[in-house]
Amino acid sequence: MLALITAAPYSLILMAAIGTVWSPPITLSPRLQLPRWLVLAVLALGWATLLGALHASGWLALAALLLSAWAYRHAPQRALRLLGGVLTLVLALALAMHKLPGFVNPVLLKGVLVSPDGLPFTQYANLDKACVGLVLLALVSQRLHNMAQLRTALRCFAVLAPATVVTVMAAALASGFVRIDAKLPAYTLQFIVVNLFFTVIAEETFFRGLIQGQLTRWLEQRWPQTRWIGLLAVLVSALLFGAAHLGGGPAYAALAALAGVGYAYAYHATGRIEAAIATHLLVNAVHFLGFTYPALAS
Repeated sequence: MLALITAAPYSLILMAAIGTVWSPPITLSPRLQLPRWLVLAVLALGWATLLGALHASGWLALAALLLSAWAYRHAPQRALRLLGGVLTLVLALALAMHKLPGFVNPVLLKGVLVSPDGLPFTQYANLDKACVGLVLLALVSQRLHNMAQLRTALRCFAVLAPATVVTVMAAALASGFVRIDAKLPAYTLQFIVVNLFFTVIAEETFFRGLIQGQLTRWLEQRWPQTRWIGLLAVLVSALLFGAAHLGGGPAYAALAALAGVGYAYAYHATGRIEAAIATHLLVNAVHFLGFTYPALAS
């Protein structure tokens, strides 16, 4: 964690902002409430600006994402909700792929050989992608709200997460993408924490909370009481998730799509984003700790 604290201290505040999404807002008056996550996010972004990691164009992009996500879920007119949804999709994707200017994402690990026979690995504290996760988690994704929902999510996680890990890693071994490589590097905690807050949450809230959730609602409006709707949304979400990983090659994209089925089904089975996030994080952690990471060099 030392590299994260040294390279991007504002990232700790941003992680705290994500953590407070589940907490009640600050009540300023009977009619005025302020989300804790928004207060902490502004503090984190302000600090990032002072350190030169965030510029004016980045602020504009994040403000546009925040406004479009709010309109998508809360605008009274259907046309505004539709416009908000389209803009949220485009802006979130562009920010997560680092296509918009205004961000200087610090490098935490550069060209590290996590496995002796693996490809070099570089890890960033991606401010733009983490903010995508925060906004989509707070304003778009369906979250846990009570103990009954938590118990349901835990039951599903206990079955689906191990099944997803076994299926994905068995496929990765069979395809020669990885080999067994048990290890515990000194930066393990940093990897898992950064992977959760700067990668997994953003990917799950985008592919599951936004795309799968909206596709399910759209299909249910047109074909109500049709059983295959949820499974179709699972498949589409997983395929899009795999396509997003084509930059790593066809094998990587296929494994990502396979993993995406597990993440998407966890979201479908519980209706809550936390199950998908936890399943995704477990797969990544097992891959990192028990197998060649990120993949065999040859």
